[in-house]
Amino acid sequence: MPEPDQRLFFLLQQAAHRLRVAADRRCLAAAGITTSQLGALFAVQEGGLTQRELAARLGQRESAVTAMVARLADAGLVARSAHPSEHRAVVLELTAAGETALARVAPEIEEFNARLHQVLGEEGFRRTADGVGKLAAAHWS
Repeated sequence: MPEPDQRLFFLLQQAAHRLRVAADRRCLAAAGITTSQLGALFAVQEGGLTQRELAARLGQRESAVTAMVARLADAGLVARSAHPSEHRAVVLELTAAGETALARVAPEIEEFNARLHQVLGEEGFRRTADGVGKLAAAHWS
């Protein structure tokens, strides 16, 4: 069996997959959105992003974000409007329905985080959040 440090990437990958599947089920049942869409809605909620800025914030390709934004707009969760100074850009705003979706999913996310606290313990939760935050912010090439 490989040493734990050699398996870390695969363990992270496995944990991320299992967590995403479970969280997607909860978010879809509560508000009809996936965790990827939830992340986009949280980012848009912070205020007037362009699709390019949203892609950068989510760490995704612009083409993937364009398709996601189209689905969110079709569902009435975000609105697109012309950018005031960039003629080819659009500004994304959360709609009332988007706010409602975030409100519906909030108890599910709270319960999910409570389960993570239960599994990891308070110290483990904090240390894991710090470590995963550092991994997410690191630049990989």
